[in-house]
Amino acid sequence: MESQARTIVESLVTVQERGGIVNTQTHNQAVLEIPIAPVSAEDVDAKGRPLAVVPARVPWLELGIFAVTAFGLAWLACLPLWFSDQGIGDPVLLLACGSAMMFTPLIASIIASIVQRRRARARGEVLASAPRYFGFWPLRPFGRVIGMTIASFFGIMVLVVLGYLVSAAFGWLTLDLDGLSGFKAQLETIPGANAMPTAAAIAVYLLLMLVSSAGNVVVTIGEEFGWRGWLLTSLRPLGTWPALLIIGVVWGLWHAPLILLGYNFGRPDISGLALMVGGCVMVGILFGWLRLRTGSVWPAAFAHAALNGCGAMLLGLVIDAGAQTPDTALVAFLGVAGWIVSTFVIVVLVATGKFRKQPELGIKKAKPLAEDAPQSSAHAQAV
Repeated sequence: MESQARTIVESLVTVQERGGIVNTQTHNQAVLEIPIAPVSAEDVDAKGRPLAVVPARVPWLELGIFAVTAFGLAWLACLPLWFSDQGIGDPVLLLACGSAMMFTPLIASIIASIVQRRRARARGEVLASAPRYFGFWPLRPFGRVIGMTIASFFGIMVLVVLGYLVSAAFGWLTLDLDGLSGFKAQLETIPGANAMPTAAAIAVYLLLMLVSSAGNVVVTIGEEFGWRGWLLTSLRPLGTWPALLIIGVVWGLWHAPLILLGYNFGRPDISGLALMVGGCVMVGILFGWLRLRTGSVWPAAFAHAALNGCGAMLLGLVIDAGAQTPDTALVAFLGVAGWIVSTFVIVVLVATGKFRKQPELGIKKAKPLAEDAPQSSAHAQAV
């Protein structure tokens, strides 16, 4: 009897050490209920690097390197515009300088990441792999990443249209949704285009808008891999909202080389820069939410591409040909109308708890806890 009792005690200790849950009934019988452990995702990859990307601390030195590099290269890329007699009035030079500028956050983030990883190794810390830290790989779960990417691409176009409707409601913009006089005026400038049926012309116009918007992702990855890729991940130890707001301000100020030439708002002064900061804060929260909600930078990259590609074309489709040129500070999505629409969307996302859902790429949801999992029972008798 003493030997059998010792065996039972040893069994209890073994089960407890393995994390099992022991229930005993002490009449004439002891019942051991050992739940089957739920299958969970590994917390490291094949090379022992963590799957979770949030660093243990904010890399302040690397953030300084990132900011100095991104801002310095942005000004360098735009110097030809500043020395040109036409400035942003030269469309070819503007495209070249603007495209080059958009890659400066990516370059800055790569340099900062290299420094960050070397310093982490010196401290004996292990960071997530660079593709996972930046949020561009792996594309798992595939459905979530691809679905949100497509939704964000078209969703931002819907928000831009809502911004124009808000502008019209406040009297900042005159629309012609019935006659499409502004669109038809554009067709008259293209030889033979006015002979096309209006429906066919609209279809071609929208197709061109979609193609050009999708093509913009080639350059928007230069920004998004920096802002919503490396920078957002690095600032997440501060909390979601501090990180999003800081990035919005930095992103807006980074545009100074173009804004101070009159780009976007036609205000080549501090007021134009303030408008850009406000717009980047609001849009940056939306893009940041896409990054956090999916774990991937791709939805933000495609939303950014769509925003750059659809704004002017959608306005040209719905504006009244006889209307005065609208003030972009009011009607643009980075302007006041966009702030109103973005605020509404953000409030809805917050109210529905969407900012609390921040999964990681490639990490499956945890399965039910032990008490919800199927259980098997092993029975042992005590005398």
